[in-house]
Amino acid sequence: MQDAEPKRISTGALIAIAAAYAACYELTQHVSFSHWNLSSGLQLSALLLVPRRYWPALLLGETLPVIEHAVLFAPRFGMNWAMITGIPVIALCMPVVALVRRKLALHRPDGSLNIGLILATTLVCAVLNASLNDLALRAALAAAPGAWPELDASTYFFAYLLGSYLGALTLTPSFLALKMAVDAPASQKWLQGSLRAPTVALVAAAASLMLAVGLLAGHAQGGMLMALRLGVALPVLALTLRFGWQGGALAGLVASVVLATTSTTLLDPPMINAQIVLAFVLSGALLIGIPIARVKMARLGMARLGQARAFGNPGRGTAVSD
Repeated sequence: MQDAEPKRISTGALIAIAAAYAACYELTQHVSFSHWNLSSGLQLSALLLVPRRYWPALLLGETLPVIEHAVLFAPRFGMNWAMITGIPVIALCMPVVALVRRKLALHRPDGSLNIGLILATTLVCAVLNASLNDLALRAALAAAPGAWPELDASTYFFAYLLGSYLGALTLTPSFLALKMAVDAPASQKWLQGSLRAPTVALVAAAASLMLAVGLLAGHAQGGMLMALRLGVALPVLALTLRFGWQGGALAGLVASVVLATTSTTLLDPPMINAQIVLAFVLSGALLIGIPIARVKMARLGMARLGQARAFGNPGRGTAVSD
């Protein structure tokens, strides 16, 4: 995650990055809701993976959509709301991630991710995101008192916090896993090859299972619906135990999406409870997945070394002919 590219970048590149990020931001905003905010995952992933000299393009790419949104709805929700809504959340997260990238180690000495630090950064950015959204909501309620008597700003703060945290866990670990796979040195490519086929098979099986859960959830109610929602966490644990944090990250992406598709009403308490459980499961899976991945890689390395020695040293009494 070091900024190793040349220092100078063209204006065209900055505009292209800003446009691409703006498009991705609009897409995540379109599918997000208060307690499942994929935009927070996009923001954190971009700040962790994109070199800091490109951050102005990210800021521009998020500023334009939020200002447009603020201008369009200012007559309805008031100028105070528009001024708060016009602040891009990524600008609040930039100092936090910059401090983490500059002063702290995202990778441990053995090359593994410092998942604890990443989860702490995720939580801090989620608090910033939730606080800004909560201020915007309070401004809207003040501009039109009595328009939404059923809304409780305090309740929404925790919904925003959950949505930002779970949204970040949905995207960021998967992006980090894919980035590490692409950047792995050539000497470790064979390890990835040894893991690729079973990983794809199990991820496909987990995705199929969770898709079935999503389809069945549309016809279930009460305890059965809750059981189906909680069931999406099982493949996360299974893939974590089998492949480490990378397997848990990919399974968590699918599980979070499937769980979100079962939502029928906003701020549905059973839905929020299931998302809280999934957030804890994903956090725990990432934490325990690091040592599991380390052990798996070590075992594969020893197996590879044993095969190489056996091939190069046929052993006593073995006849070797041309």
